[in-house]
Amino acid sequence: MKHLWAWVGFSLFCGVAEAGPQIGVGVVYDYLDGNKTTYMKRVFNGGTSTAFVKVNILEIIYNEDGTYSEVPLQNQASAQARDGLMASPARLIVPANGVQGTRLLFMGNRDKERYFRVRFVPVVPEAEDEFAVSAEEREAYKKERVGAGVKVLAGYGTVFFVRPKDTRFDTVIDNNTNRYVLRNNGNSVVVIDEFKDCEAKKENECRPTTKHHVMTGRTFSFDKEAGREYRFTLIEGSKTRNVEIKS
Repeated sequence: MKHLWAWVGFSLFCGVAEAGPQIGVGVVYDYLDGNKTTYMKRVFNGGTSTAFVKVNILEIIYNEDGTYSEVPLQNQASAQARDGLMASPARLIVPANGVQGTRLLFMGNRDKERYFRVRFVPVVPEAEDEFAVSAEEREAYKKERVGAGVKVLAGYGTVFFVRPKDTRFDTVIDNNTNRYVLRNNGNSVVVIDEFKDCEAKKENECRPTTKHHVMTGRTFSFDKEAGREYRFTLIEGSKTRNVEIKS
């Protein structure tokens, strides 16, 4: 689990100058509800030149021991045979100070929750990248990048949750004297958002705020310390609840 979230919002490359495209993708966790099949994801470009962005998708497969692997999606000729998440379009041309959107479409089995890594990778376009630009425009863009001193570009990754068609939340809480345990007995991820661990008499004296995704069959827990209080928002799909625990 820890390794999964460590990749979120990753920087693929580091810019050596401020000139050039600078993309942003907003939030890094997105959720597709059980009654939805499409999701619009927008890419922003706050830079000084056009951004050519590839959208790459991998499925995250969990093993019984909690480890996981990221696997490419199968290319299937028939739309009826497709099983996974697709981006349309998978190539974006985002003007400077502009925004473009890609539609994330899920097709396939939704008996259980599924997880995907969606990467937004800005590139210097090549012929094989299939951007809708001419050879002359590609060469002009390359010369512009060299003249501006931009050799590498920054990209981002997000995690996309596809909830089961029949989503069911069943969160069980055991709040005893010394320990708090939350178990997810449902079939979709539960989010512990804005988790704060603070001194009871100094509410602004807190440890770093954290966010936790509690997968199906997993638990979130912590030991209570004397003189401290804990606050967070419990998110179950569209339902949110503020929780405060004093020790």
